[in-house]
Amino acid sequence: MTVPPAPQQKIVDLNVQLMCPDCKIVPPNISEEFSNGDLVCADCGLVLGDRIVDTRSEWRTFANDEGDDPSRVGSAANPLLNGPQLDTVISQRDGGSGAARELNRTHGRVTAVKGERNLLQAYKDISAMCEAIGLPKLIADIAKQLFKRVEDEKLLRGKPNESIIAACIFIACRQEGVPRTFKEICTLTQVPKKEIGRCFKALNDAFHETKVQTMTSEDLMARFCSNLGLNMEIQKAAVELTKKAKEIGTLAGKSPVSIAAACIYMASTLYKEDRNTRDISVVCGVSEVTIKNAYKHLYNERARLVDDRITAKLIDNLPSP
Repeated sequence: MTVPPAPQQKIVDLNVQLMCPDCKIVPPNISEEFSNGDLVCADCGLVLGDRIVDTRSEWRTFANDEGDDPSRVGSAANPLLNGPQLDTVISQRDGGSGAARELNRTHGRVTAVKGERNLLQAYKDISAMCEAIGLPKLIADIAKQLFKRVEDEKLLRGKPNESIIAACIFIACRQEGVPRTFKEICTLTQVPKKEIGRCFKALNDAFHETKVQTMTSEDLMARFCSNLGLNMEIQKAAVELTKKAKEIGTLAGKSPVSIAAACIYMASTLYKEDRNTRDISVVCGVSEVTIKNAYKHLYNERARLVDDRITAKLIDNLPSP
């Protein structure tokens, strides 16, 4: 018994081909005249359609200021600013008369969102300060978000913007694991340490869901050693000394900056890469007396701090305090 062949499925050609009804030439020679919005047969001149949409690139300029901006839409919305940000701006170019520039200024003053000028100025200051000390853009963005939240929730009424900006940068650095000391932030922002501390404490209490990590000596070690030109081996030895000192309790009550400076001084001396207390004081931001006092405690416990992992054979290189 033979099986009958399966019926072939009919395939429908869904391609739409436009053809001139007069010429009927295959393939058709049809041109698009975007200037008039018409479809025209190039052979006989018959108009086949009108009101076509120009899908080519936009070559007109819709810039608000001087310069080229061949875009079809405006700039992206900035989440750090208030308002819908869909307002219309009057162009400043009018052929040289200057009237459009004055209209642009007047229109900007009338339609300006309340408080937006202060926000923009604060954002510029945050970006400039972060770039000055080599902080990445991520830190600047977090600091801007914190500043906007402070402004929206009216957390620090009466405080100057400089103090709020300094506290926001300080918190942003702590959150991302690249802490900066109070002295570094004071030098950067020219705000007193006490004022930064007050703002930081108020914001830390207000931002319950924001985790602000405590600064440790290990967090500062890599940056301080890099600025002093010390190699990785000395940096690891300094970190090991810090951990040992915390376990023993040799430097209990000392600040993380003082502990880091004293351990760097001791590690550099062990490896005969002597860095005097003046150089370390400049980099770490602590006085030479503080470094010497902390080093005195480390020297008294040198036998317990320096083991085989930290070149116990070079323990004799340590100078007496």
